[in-house]
Amino acid sequence: MDFGVVLQTNPPAREVINRAVAAEGLGFDYVWTFDSHVLWQEPFVIFSQILDRTERLIVGPMVTNPGTRDWTVLASLFATLKDMYGPRLVCGMGRGDSALRYIGRTPTTLETTATATRVIKDLVAGRTVTYNDKELTIPWISEEWDLPVWMAAYGPKALASTGTHYDGYILQLGDPQIVEWTVGVVREAAAAAGRDPDSLTICVAAPAYVGDDLAHQRDQVRWFGGMVGNHVADLVNRYGATSTAVPQALTDYIKAREGYDYDHHGKAGNPSTDFVPDEIIERFCLLGSVESHLERLRELADLGVDQFAIYLMHDQMDETLSAYGTQVIPAFKATTET
Repeated sequence: MDFGVVLQTNPPAREVINRAVAAEGLGFDYVWTFDSHVLWQEPFVIFSQILDRTERLIVGPMVTNPGTRDWTVLASLFATLKDMYGPRLVCGMGRGDSALRYIGRTPTTLETTATATRVIKDLVAGRTVTYNDKELTIPWISEEWDLPVWMAAYGPKALASTGTHYDGYILQLGDPQIVEWTVGVVREAAAAAGRDPDSLTICVAAPAYVGDDLAHQRDQVRWFGGMVGNHVADLVNRYGATSTAVPQALTDYIKAREGYDYDHHGKAGNPSTDFVPDEIIERFCLLGSVESHLERLRELADLGVDQFAIYLMHDQMDETLSAYGTQVIPAFKATTET
């Protein structure tokens, strides 16, 4: 299993870059950032600095979307960074929850997102596409490269689209029961589309906090249950609260949800997340002792997860990063590689 860390591009940018450099030194393989261009600083500018100061890290957005950025702009961004630093990039793709809703727009459809992904991948590979009824090729691309694009999804239709169209799947929560269901749907869709289900990369992303004060940890990452709740609320609106299309393990907890304030998105103490019960936090996140983290990581690995990415948004970011690098990752690899 690979390990990644997800950062917010809060100013000053040098701290984000320094934390990414530290992550590489601690054995992490990936560094991701949010991509909501009003709420946080521009990630692609920061990616260039991270790539310049590291040797093997793979970087990318978790997640970008084809609504706030023109598809050709995204293609050029990835192609330029690849030309400068080699193929050390990955594109996490989504429909644009916070990025689009915060500026008063609606997330893109699954169909548009899949079409945009194909255009972006083809352009980055140096192939000709038809875009706005015009044939386009990026003329300065000298060699073909297949940009890996992994889709973030929760609901049945999004999961099916992921298995049909994308190179990987991102699930933004760490509950093994929900991991098993979602990954199963993705792989079934891949097989139905004539693809090798095992060729898709599976990435689970969730807050991790190493320490002894479980009550404090829960409060620090309760924001995550609210963030996931946005997507779950969309599913309930689409399928109904008692639908068998979505497991109740995912939908029950939002019954007391009253709304969401994006001004506090991804932040500890978010007042829109008081409805999230402790049980959900412990299921969705990785908390407690090093051994508790290792136990959950082994469960995820047994379910076929290829990467665990830490959402590092709480009051012990550097301490948790260090604990993973010096204790969790070495112990995990020692027990899984023997």
